[in-house]
Amino acid sequence: MLVWLYWPAAPAALLAWALVACFFRDPSRRTPSQPGVCVSPADGRVSDITPLGADSLLGRDGVQVGVFMSLFDVHVNRSPCDGRVERIEHREGVFLDARDPAASERNESATIFLKTDFGGKSLPVIVRQVAGLVARRIVTDLTDSQTVRRGQRIGMIKFGSRLEVLAPRELAGEVRVRVGQKVRAGQTVLVAAEPGNDTDAQN
Repeated sequence: MLVWLYWPAAPAALLAWALVACFFRDPSRRTPSQPGVCVSPADGRVSDITPLGADSLLGRDGVQVGVFMSLFDVHVNRSPCDGRVERIEHREGVFLDARDPAASERNESATIFLKTDFGGKSLPVIVRQVAGLVARRIVTDLTDSQTVRRGQRIGMIKFGSRLEVLAPRELAGEVRVRVGQKVRAGQTVLVAAEPGNDTDAQN
């Protein structure tokens, strides 16, 4: 009887269920195995590629790549590289549209500081989860001193936002994406070390 009384609401309920199922999907990914690369931490489109100097969070020259996630992208976040979690900093803030240039500095965020070994050096790599206009919940499934693998699931931002990878010059000699390019978490290579800068991997 109730089914007949409320049947007009069934399509809306089915649509809502489908959207939630789509949002929380978690497909498997084949992560590149070659040394000296950083993969995308999120599905989405590259929104910006910015050179970094010694005054950046890295404390050295490097590159920042931003990835914007729409409501329709997979929202599971993945580690861009192998490494160890040094610390995680959560910052409260506002909820500007994640495509706004000011969002990176003003929005609520979680910044994950990693250390990765390459070329005989211990290098910093930073992943920043930035909330957006609709996204109001950042999930970071990591703890201090935890070891992570490239492509490993590290959390999610619910209902669209932005991820940033800050990589040092040693790992970002070659930028392999362009602004506007579609990328996939754990699979698309964002930056790579220049040829000949992988002595640690070869020895």
